[in-house]
Amino acid sequence: MKTWHYHGSSGSTATTSEENLSELVEAGTITAQTFMWTQGMAGWEPASKVLPELFLGQGTPPPPPLPPGGGPPAMGSASGRRSHEIDYEIIGESIQMVEIELDPGETVIAEGGAMNYMEDGISFETKMGDGSTPDTGFMGKLMAVGKRALTGESIFMTHFTNRGGGKKRVTFAAPYPGTVVPVDLAQYGGELLCQKDAFLCAALGTQLGIAFNKKLGAGLFGGEGFILQRLNGDGMAFVHAGGTVVRKELKGEKLFVDTGCLVAFTRGINYDIQRAGNLKSMIFGGEGLFLATLEGHGSVWLQSMPFSRLAQRITGMYATNKDSGSVIGGLGNLFGD
Repeated sequence: MKTWHYHGSSGSTATTSEENLSELVEAGTITAQTFMWTQGMAGWEPASKVLPELFLGQGTPPPPPLPPGGGPPAMGSASGRRSHEIDYEIIGESIQMVEIELDPGETVIAEGGAMNYMEDGISFETKMGDGSTPDTGFMGKLMAVGKRALTGESIFMTHFTNRGGGKKRVTFAAPYPGTVVPVDLAQYGGELLCQKDAFLCAALGTQLGIAFNKKLGAGLFGGEGFILQRLNGDGMAFVHAGGTVVRKELKGEKLFVDTGCLVAFTRGINYDIQRAGNLKSMIFGGEGLFLATLEGHGSVWLQSMPFSRLAQRITGMYATNKDSGSVIGGLGNLFGD
């Protein structure tokens, strides 16, 4: 079955099979002026020219220029945008999920197991890497996913693509209660650094990598180790945080943060660690031995309930009830086992 490429309404290039062309025309997704390309063609041509049986009596605009070297023109909009332009809606108040709306041919990438539900017409496929560099060879992809493995994440990601006609939706949720934070990477210099388990999903074209913490103190005592996750691109990305999320805009100021409460920060923010007061405060203050310091110009996202803190509180309560031997504790252990 022949595969066709076409310029979508959002400016990105989408693909569809030949059997779906009539449905896309009826839905208005492909018009007589939509530029099309398939294997064997020298360049883009209007749909009314390459598919005359579907269009009658409609004009044909001049085609866009071909890139050097021939073949299909590079994917992306005329402005050079490389990420798919996806629409979204955040659902819920305190325990949120994000619903992504995909035009035909658009794709969103996500961590394995993050999908909540999806509509008919969306297909998903597990691939090695984020798909941001499709022309990279096997060894290049292996090197890229090897970096992700250093953060403890899977080397595989799930790609969800709208293969049908019309807009389709797919929804993602994190495995623990919290807030979904939408970030337009194009508005933040094309880069975001976040804790290694914060990434939820992003538009295809977003590159996921790692950033090594250059300072020894931040690496040893920063709560996230030496490695942070780096998101690069010009599209929408979504990160997940526990509890309520607050965004702070720093303009040269210094901010002191509990090491587990840091979610993400933009380029221009310096991240380091310092002692939490004097020796007495460090031991008896209950705020930990070290605090994260954030200084510079940029945005910082903070969470009110880190998952590690929640898990520690739950396991501590379970251990206390188990050791107390109370009637309620005994009943809890009876039903829990």
